Amino acid sequence: MNPHEDGAKRDVAATLLKVLVHRRTERGMRLEPFASRCVRAGEVHELVATDHTDTAEGARIDRVGFLGFAEITAAGVVDRGDEVWIGPRRVGVVLGFDACHTPNHYNVLIHADPAPTGRDLALRPEEPVVFRQGSPGTVAEVFRTPSAENVEECPK
Repeated sequence: MNPHEDGAKRDVAATLLKVLVHRRTERGMRLEPFASRCVRAGEVHELVATDHTDTAEGARIDRVGFLGFAEITAAGVVDRGDEVWIGPRRVGVVLGFDACHTPNHYNVLIHADPAPTGRDLALRPEEPVVFRQGSPGTVAEVFRTPSAENVEECPK
């Protein structure tokens, strides 16, 4: 989230459809250069927890806990820094996205320390998932987000 550019947005709703229970310490995911992604109703994306905080393009993400797959039920925009809620639990905040499985799905990387698995959180299929806009202060503290003056525009 960039408080100099981003206004309010609606929550992005989803439903957990498969729980994952494993973890890896050398997964080798890579952060996409994008701080946000538009998602459509009906899309399925993987939710992956990590204790990493680096948001640089291409940052390697190794320590992960797999949470599960979620089906988007209301289209919207998922931003770095959004809070992620599964049922009554605040799981963490969106770190970014890994695209190693696209066009099938994105890995939505969620900062949580320590990084839980679906088993650790006792997740169940059909639980509601919500991506809720985070506060600018929280995003800056966790990820050391640059100010708007330091953010580069997309190449033309």
